[in-house]
Parts: sequence; structure tokens; C-alpha cells
Amino acid sequence: MEFAKRSLRVFISARYFKFSENQIRRNHTNSNGLSYFHNIGKYPLVYRTIGQQLSLIASEFGDREAVVCVEEEKRITYDQLKKDADRLAAGFLNLGLSQGDRVGLWAPNVSSWPVVMFAAARAGLILVALNPAYEPPEMEYCMKKVEIKALVTSESFRNKDYYNKLLEIIPELGSFESERIQSKTLSALSSIIIDSNKHFAGTMRLQDVSSMASSSQVDKIEDIQKDISPDSGCCIMFTSGTTGTPKAALLKHSAFVNNGIHIGDRQNLREKKVCLQVPFFHLYGTMAGIMSGLAERATMVVPTSVYNPDKNIRAIEKEECQVIYGTPTMYVDLVNKQKELKLSLKAEVAMLAGALCSPQLIEDIRDVLKITKVQHGYGMTENTGMSFNSILGDTDVERRFYTIGFIDDSIEAKVIDKEGQLVPFGTPGELCVRGYFTMIGYWGDEQKTMETLGTDGWLRTGDQFVLQADGYGRIVGRLKEMIIRGGENIFPKEIENFLVTCPSVADAYVVGVPDERLGEEMCAFVRLKTDHQDCSPQQIKDFCQGKISYFKIPRYIEIVTEFPKTVSGKIQKFKLQEQFKEKHGTKTSS
Repeated sequence: MEFAKRSLRVFISARYFKFSENQIRRNHTNSNGLSYFHNIGKYPLVYRTIGQQLSLIASEFGDREAVVCVEEEKRITYDQLKKDADRLAAGFLNLGLSQGDRVGLWAPNVSSWPVVMFAAARAGLILVALNPAYEPPEMEYCMKKVEIKALVTSESFRNKDYYNKLLEIIPELGSFESERIQSKTLSALSSIIIDSNKHFAGTMRLQDVSSMASSSQVDKIEDIQKDISPDSGCCIMFTSGTTGTPKAALLKHSAFVNNGIHIGDRQNLREKKVCLQVPFFHLYGTMAGIMSGLAERATMVVPTSVYNPDKNIRAIEKEECQVIYGTPTMYVDLVNKQKELKLSLKAEVAMLAGALCSPQLIEDIRDVLKITKVQHGYGMTENTGMSFNSILGDTDVERRFYTIGFIDDSIEAKVIDKEGQLVPFGTPGELCVRGYFTMIGYWGDEQKTMETLGTDGWLRTGDQFVLQADGYGRIVGRLKEMIIRGGENIFPKEIENFLVTCPSVADAYVVGVPDERLGEEMCAFVRLKTDHQDCSPQQIKDFCQGKISYFKIPRYIEIVTEFPKTVSGKIQKFKLQEQFKEKHGTKTSS
């Protein structure tokens, strides 16, 4: 333990070591004016697992509050978080789970979420973070894809019973006499664990798994930390692709730890209270929230399990949060709520990520929420979080309003043309990044891994980007057709492939359209089958209910008889967007 404390003090002091200006100039830029930038950072990378990081912080700052769940009325210190995680980790191993096994977590923002996350890491398991809005077909695909062996879930989400959803996937679940699953549908699955006081047939209660291990077994969890490699996988997060099926990005321990350190340092989170509006299952919540909070012994304030602007802003006031995390949509809601409630807020920093933000919204945050420091962040699942982030206190108007920040520490970035050649600084091209934080690969998909993360280690983001000579960057478009709806990444191909499974639909093409609150909404242009011409847009939406997540259901559905095409037969989606604007105008509102 004393060694751990000494190591932490050395680590903290090392963070303030700064390279000279000449060293930075020699190392981070391409001297010929082409778009390459390397930020070597202020301090060395650490070679540490998530479990070891938790041990370091808990040993020195155990009495600090780690998580406050306002709705649940729960307050968890770092010491308690480690103890709870170790008990559950020992319970996982008692269930027969082994290092490298996948543990799914299908739950909203509840107090057990970070406990399960750290328990999996401390046991050497791979956490599979699942969107709580997933419907049974999506869940079944994800569980099969990565062969989840144990699933931890909540009792419900948005008034939908998770157990009933599981029965749609495993109809025989209720008939199992024991708590060990033997499913024909999901052959790898052995245990379903529900965070509830109730007993559900064929499942176990989370509290029972936590209490099944002996004291000596719990004590051994600390001993096994040395047997877990920082280079090994710690988490799988699903990210949709243009093929229409989600890809499972496998991320590693050292990337989680170091990206958390860099984000926390850049945002100056040291012992701050952070209102976490964003979901835990997303890297914004996991990395910028839990991991950066851990590195800076900050307190993550979780207002409610399900997004609620009214409860969020009241929690910000009640807990006196100094930092707020959210997508632009969430800040639109906060601004509107503050105009209505006029609460006494003490927040100093607003962190925006997950979608592009307008200069007007930044002004509203300053004028209505009275937050003077507004930060942007940019990243993606495949690079374990953020790769660009605003520098706190930067007063340059151009940087603050029109860039997504400065390249993060220990990262290389370049912008290339279609031939893979560097473009000059200030010229649009595809952003590529390289460094400690890139994913190990897509689970079970070597081809897609090679397409995104080649043998040279450069991760192709698919984003059209402008890199400036000073290390700041701007997103100018997307090479991929991804739509960002209120911070949720949606890929049209996935929705198009689903819509054509509707008996009435012959063809469907989805485009992003402007929306004042969400940034973007979806419009599906649909051609009906000859014998289903009486089908209405509402009937198509009804078909979607319960089969795909609510946020993937297009708000607008336009029935058309033909699609605009090029001479070669390719669909011209920009013309579909023009058709929408002619009918609805340039802005819509949710």
C-alpha cells in the first residue's frame, strides 16, 4: 500500500513537468507546411490498468466522493467504490468467469453502473457497454457478436421491463430451474444478473452475486491486479457502420487510464463536482466522466437514471456543480429551463461534445447559464474518447467558436487526400490519428479493422477535417454518412436496411436534416411496394416500434415514387435533402 502511495505522488508530480518551447517546436509540427501535428504532451504516459488506477486513488483519496446519484439518494466514496467493486469482482469469478470473458452491462445511469465497470476491470473481464435503449433484436445481435457470458441489467428503462425483453430473446428463461442459463439462442451466455430486490426466474440478483464470495476471495482481487496487462482489452463498445450492422470496438486498459488523465487535466477537474447528463454506456460518460473523474478525484453527479432537463438543472444547483457535461441538445434544454426557473447556478465550465455546436448556443450558455468557460471535445469510439479538446481559458474568439479544440497529449494527427497524401495546413481532407488510445480492433472483424486501423497504426476517422498549423482543428463535413441526432451517432445504412424489412416498403434512403434542438433529425424517403400504396408514414413508424431503438426511428417519412439518381444510377442524397428543405424549410424544431 505504501508503494502505491509513493507511486501516486511521483505520478502527480510528474504531471507538472513541462517540455521547453524549443522541444515542442522541434517535435510536434511538420516543417514543410503539410497537415501533420504531434503533441508530445506535458508528461509521460502511464502503464497501468483501470484496476491499478482505482487502487492508487482509493488508497490516497478514499474519503473523496466519487459518485453522487441524486435520484437514488446515494453517495459513494472512492474507497467504497473500490470495496464494492472488489466484492462484485470476486462474485464474478465465483460464477466461473475467467480473464477475457465478456460481461454485458445493459442499464441506464444508475449507481451500480460504475461498480460493475470497475468490478469487471478488477477481475480481468471485458465489459460490454450496451445502449439501454436497445430492443431485443439489437441486444441479441450484440450478445451473439461478442459471445457475452454474463449479462448485468437493470429492472427497467423508460417504463419498459428488461426481463420481458429478455424473454423475447430467451423464451425458455422463466422455466430454468437453476440460475445458470443454457440457451439455444445464446450458447455462450451462462448468467443473467438483475439489479433489483425482486427475484426473476432463471436470473440472479446483483446483491447476491456481490455477497457470494468469502472475505479471503475478496482480498485476493488486489493480488491479481499484477496479472492483468495494461495492453489487454477492458471494454467493448458498439459503433454502427455503413454496412448496417454494429461493429464491436475492443479498447484497452492503458488507453482508458491515459485518456482519462489527459481529459481530466485539460479540463482542470481536480476535486471538482461534475454534472454528468450524458449516458454511462457512451465513451463521453465512461471516459470523460468516470475515468477523468477518477484521475482528478472529482465527483460525478448523476441527476437521474434517465435524461430529464428539469432534474438535471435542479441537481446542478443543489450539488453546486462547477462543471457540466452535455451534448449541444442538452445545453439547449438547460438554457430553456434556466430561462423558466432562474435558479442560482455556480457552474464555471461547460463541456460540449457529441455533436457540432453553434456560436449562438455558446453565447446562450454564457448569457443565460452564466458560464464563462465553454469547452469543446472531439473523439470517437475507436480512439477511446477524445483526441481534440479545448484548452481551458483560451480567449481567442476564432478558436473558441469555430474549432473543436487543440490536439490532446501524446497523439499524432494528420489530414490526407483521397490518395493518402498529406494536404497543406488549412486544407480539408480526411482526419487520421495515431497513438496510445487507438482500439485493439473490431471484435471478430479483421477486414473492417484493417480498413479503419491499418498496419501503420493510423486510424482513419472518416471525418472531413481541417488541421491548423497551431494544432487546432475544425470538422467541415463527414466522409461517412453518419447523422448525429442529439449526440447519438446514427448511420443511415443501418436504418435503410431495417426499413426495407417492412412489408410495405420497396426502397428507403435516409438523410440528415437540420433541427434546432437536436442538431440533426432523420428523414426517410420511402418508395412503397405496388400493392401497398395505401401505407402511411405513421404505419411505417409503428412498424419500427420495439424493433429498433427509439432514437433510430426517423422523425420524418416522405413517400416518393422515385429517387434522384446520377447517370450511373447512384442515389443523390443531397437532392433528397434539398427536397426536404423546399417542403419544410431550413430549420425544424422538436
